Amino acid sequence: MTPRRMGDARHVDGQLSGGRITYAVLILFTAGSLFPLVWTAIAASRTNTRLAETPPPFWFGGRIFANLETAWSDGNMGLALLNTTTVAATISFGTVLFSTIAGFAFAKLRFRLKNVLLMLTIATMMVPPQLSVVPLFMLVAELEWTNQLQAVILPTLVSAFGVFFMRQYLTEALPTELIEAARVDGVSSLRMLWHVVFPAARPAMAVLAMLTFVQAWNDFFWPIIALTQDNPTVQVALTGLGRGYIPDQSVIMAGALLGTLPLLLAFTLFGKQIVGGIMRGAVKG
Repeated sequence: MTPRRMGDARHVDGQLSGGRITYAVLILFTAGSLFPLVWTAIAASRTNTRLAETPPPFWFGGRIFANLETAWSDGNMGLALLNTTTVAATISFGTVLFSTIAGFAFAKLRFRLKNVLLMLTIATMMVPPQLSVVPLFMLVAELEWTNQLQAVILPTLVSAFGVFFMRQYLTEALPTELIEAARVDGVSSLRMLWHVVFPAARPAMAVLAMLTFVQAWNDFFWPIIALTQDNPTVQVALTGLGRGYIPDQSVIMAGALLGTLPLLLAFTLFGKQIVGGIMRGAVKG
């Protein structure tokens, strides 16, 4: 098929191909998105003295491995990465599981006060998390969970956003006729969840898991209150780096780079599957 110009785009073999302006905009946004990561790597490869100079460095230096080793040992980053992976994975699994079940109930089941309970669930999203810090810490202290991972995991094991997100998705993606047919066949609620609800909700579950994992990995406010440097997550460990009269910014940046690399690795390995699941859900919708 001969390419046919349409504005700045072209139709080639039935697909829309971007033109020069499209590629220029994409390159610009990609460069802007990558700049913080590249600058972090540059700063982590320099000395604190060089970072304080004007103009700052715009290319890599030779201290990247020395700074990474210092950040790894001073910030207890090995334990921090293990704790953060455990916390983020557990929270993501719990949020996806419980939000999908609750979202299915709000979307397709009939029970008394359903709309009232849904409104109360959504209303909790409007409450600032800072208001619950004092009573939550009192509860954690009473249970003797301070400086333990369950103090970070359990309060965020399910989210109102996740319930609302899954409810909205399942309302459209899961036909009521399919549920009624399963009921007629005598399928139990547990088997219905496993064989009907979860397959239909898989694209939305992938998106929710991705968002929840990133949020849990980057969470700072509650972990810095509930945990200490003896049992830290990545964000808590970063607060202990570069301490002194003059903070060592190069070591801090090296620690931030260590905390970012696992997320980049995860998206590199599983990004294609996540996007593929999203696209399958879009095609089905």
